[in-house]
Amino acid sequence: MDHDIVFSFFLVFSGATIFATLALFTRQPLLIAYIALGALVGPFGIGWIEHPESLSDMAHIGIIFLLFLLGLDMQPAALAAVLRKATLVALVSSLVFFASGYGLTQSFGYSQMDSLAVGLAMMFSSTIIGLKLLPTTVLHHKHIGELMIGLLLIQDMLAIVSLILLGVMSGESKMPVWQPFVALPVLAVGCYLMVKGVLLPLIARFDRYQEYLFILAIGWCLAVAEGAKVVGLTHEIGAFIAGVTLATSPIAQFIAISLKPLRDFFLVMFFFALGASFNIGLLSDVIVPAAILAAIVLVIKPVTFRLLLARFSERRALAWDVGFRLGQISEFSLLIAFVALQSNLLSEQGSSLIQATAIITFAISSYIVVFNYPNPIAVKDELRRD
Repeated sequence: MDHDIVFSFFLVFSGATIFATLALFTRQPLLIAYIALGALVGPFGIGWIEHPESLSDMAHIGIIFLLFLLGLDMQPAALAAVLRKATLVALVSSLVFFASGYGLTQSFGYSQMDSLAVGLAMMFSSTIIGLKLLPTTVLHHKHIGELMIGLLLIQDMLAIVSLILLGVMSGESKMPVWQPFVALPVLAVGCYLMVKGVLLPLIARFDRYQEYLFILAIGWCLAVAEGAKVVGLTHEIGAFIAGVTLATSPIAQFIAISLKPLRDFFLVMFFFALGASFNIGLLSDVIVPAAILAAIVLVIKPVTFRLLLARFSERRALAWDVGFRLGQISEFSLLIAFVALQSNLLSEQGSSLIQATAIITFAISSYIVVFNYPNPIAVKDELRRD
């Protein structure tokens, strides 16, 4: 049945209140509650929300704000230093993950294109799961936070190239593969000059008007995010660049605190939309390969990151911490499945395999982190860090 947007918001947030309460009483991660709610009331469940795509589009804004806030707390010099270390680790690990996904999918008799898409989907880890479950103080002021951001940014660039290649293979994209790598430094320099020449003088003149600063921050974030999309990057990378270039402002922390509730609002919608978009009816067709693929992800990603980071003199405990926090597939994996399916490069069964693997790894990796590592939603008091 069709309902207006107010009813959809009512279902998302009133339902999330009930499910989150049950999750807290039963000591479960809140993210799982939001996904379960979406699966229950979505088109493949009760059907109270038939078209979750509109909510999914809005939920994407939460990821954009998340990357913007991360950029606000990272100085350009620190970013350059961590990227030098993260690049080789990200490239080598991505090759390992691609080979694992491709080989397993082939062994189950999937087509070459399905196997290729699954291999690409395996390469990436979730920005939301990885960073949302890091305590704020660790994320912004400790080496692990910088290292994870570096790894995820390199993965984002690889995801962009993967999406371009899929577009070229389908005949729908005319963008050359090299374009994002040229666009990235050009966009960064342009944003730096814009901040120095326009934004910082405006902030200095009107810093007593908090409402103006709030609107200025949102406008800057979304403007650069959209600009990044136009030149062949992603909204997320654009938002991160917007944050990094504004990080030198004296009000960067004020902006970060102001936008945090807005970010959380949209992230709840993201996990709801993820649950609502999964076709439960196809689960029986892919449950065995999805379970095995998810098990491989949950094992091979922590081990791979542990071994690679150890070669760069990272402490053993930190390397395992990073590995488990990045031990799932990504939102980009879901986007690859969607683009490949729309371009007739991926079968519906292959798309369902990627979606099922994503949900399984999102859920189990969240459990692993929530019950074993410091995080903002830990069920144990000694692990809870905001």
